Amino acid sequence: MCRSIKTLRPPAIPEKATEDEMRAAALQYVRKVSGFRAPAAHNREVFERAVEAVAEATRDLLDGIEVRGAKKAPGDGHAHAHGDASVAAVASASA
Repeated sequence: MCRSIKTLRPPAIPEKATEDEMRAAALQYVRKVSGFRAPAAHNREVFERAVEAVAEATRDLLDGIEVRGAKKAPGDGHAHAHGDASVAAVASASA
């Protein structure tokens, strides 16, 4: 696992993950998988599309995960907490 990708759900972080945090995790994942810290000009578009796709998958994951025993959000009928965005776990599940 890429060590710089952190867990993006409480209690690892106090609040809901921000778009910047999700994009940073996605960027780290794409860097790790591609082997490139920054893509060459001819790969920049596909690299950026991959980052956006992983960030979107991370948002979907965090929005959909329910953690048993989590506190209910005010005005919400059920408990919501956000899941582990160790994006590598997402990738390994789809592999």
